[in-house]
Amino acid sequence: MSNPQHLQFSKEHEWLTAAEGGVSTIGITAHAADALGDIVYVQLPEVGDTVTAGETCGELESTKSVSDLYSPATGEVVEVNQAVIDEPALVNSAPFEGGWLFKVRLDGEPADLLSADEYTALTGG
Repeated sequence: MSNPQHLQFSKEHEWLTAAEGGVSTIGITAHAADALGDIVYVQLPEVGDTVTAGETCGELESTKSVSDLYSPATGEVVEVNQAVIDEPALVNSAPFEGGWLFKVRLDGEPADLLSADEYTALTGG
């Protein structure tokens, strides 16, 4: 699966949409989902929580391991994807669509993010 060109990516394997009305959507990349294996549990920040770029804000548990979830941006969580909490496998099957994780109202511009091509080069894809 190729990395969508309209997204930005963190070195910790999360993606971020361009802000619409100050709000961006966050998820993990197909590369990360493949590396984790079958995701069986998702712990996300709650609506109203503040997340900080580069800091942990949740966990993803797979049949292989537990992995920290890092926020690629700073801001207030305004929505979580209840569908991935109810059905964590969505993160594996549709990491860039229905498997998104949460939405954040940005506090400033995200920094240190990669383009799709830069992220592809980073992951050797």
